[in-house]
Amino acid sequence: MAIHFFTGFPGFLGSELVPRVLARSASDEAVCLVQSKFAPLARQRAEEIMVREPRLQGRIRLVEGDITIPGLGLAKAAALQREVAEVYHLAAVYDLSVPRRVGMKVNVDGTRNVLDFAEGCSGLRRFQYVSTCYVSGAYAGIFRETDLAKGQKFNNAYEETKFLAEVEVQARMRKGLPATIYRPAIVVGDSHTGSTQKYDGPYFAIRWLLRQPGVALMPVVGDTTRTRLNVVPRDFVIGAIAWLSGEEKAVGKVYQLADPDPLTIDEVLTAVAKASHRMLVKVPLPVGVAKKVIDWVPLVYRVMQIPSSSIDYFVHPTFYDTTNTQADLAGTDLQVPPLRSYLPTLVSFMKVHPELGSEAMA
Repeated sequence: MAIHFFTGFPGFLGSELVPRVLARSASDEAVCLVQSKFAPLARQRAEEIMVREPRLQGRIRLVEGDITIPGLGLAKAAALQREVAEVYHLAAVYDLSVPRRVGMKVNVDGTRNVLDFAEGCSGLRRFQYVSTCYVSGAYAGIFRETDLAKGQKFNNAYEETKFLAEVEVQARMRKGLPATIYRPAIVVGDSHTGSTQKYDGPYFAIRWLLRQPGVALMPVVGDTTRTRLNVVPRDFVIGAIAWLSGEEKAVGKVYQLADPDPLTIDEVLTAVAKASHRMLVKVPLPVGVAKKVIDWVPLVYRVMQIPSSSIDYFVHPTFYDTTNTQADLAGTDLQVPPLRSYLPTLVSFMKVHPELGSEAMA
């Protein structure tokens, strides 16, 4: 029996990863670190998992704590460290508009505290860390899985603090910590059901189109035929992490869980318009003008509900290499499905669930 310690439950990825990891063994257990304010939701989510999968009954344990506190705020941290074999660190503020102070506290200090906890686990087999492709910042060109510090500039505090957090992880790896790093691209809902917990990223554009009549206006920036938007569904990300986290060959590696052949912005908008049954009229704008209009012209953001922080990703200059990911997932059925194939599913889910917002759990 092995104890797997998770942060980031009951979040978007953590809620699906926990049962997938436990499925590898009939006796393994999960201990999930949960902030007290999310404890009711976490209990509900754990119960739903165990009802759906009775073989997991009694194998998911919740403990209250906080990654921003040294020792994770755990009353019996030392006793838990004697049990834990693997640490899965998913907790972070996933918000492009996060204030730098908050990003530093949660993403950087929090990761450092979880690393300290992991290094205190006497039987630790591996530290599994979920980063993001956007540690690349606005690096122009091919960003490889072996890259990290490339002199890149960052679009926002989210990118910067996730970069600084991964710097911490890689520094511990160089000192001998057995770890694997996963860098997802922009994660959207399940490709089969459309299920998601919040609407951000490409959902901003979809929601804007859905709120317009048959002929819809869409402001566009940059050269939409050259810039690409890298989107992956949650089921691919979870499947890849669940598989790779159980493979010894993954120790010490970084995996960019990205689409190796992403669509251009123009292709994405055309696909979104088709899935939304809208005729799209593009309105070209300079990047700076588009961001200022959203931030400073009264009612524009309220009407469009597209944050200015998302505009940078429509002129994102980075292409993500996925050599490790493709090589180590070869022979499995874990491949990134074409975005066009599941966009209608995402749109259908949005129509049925208009109540969801874009707020991050923090």
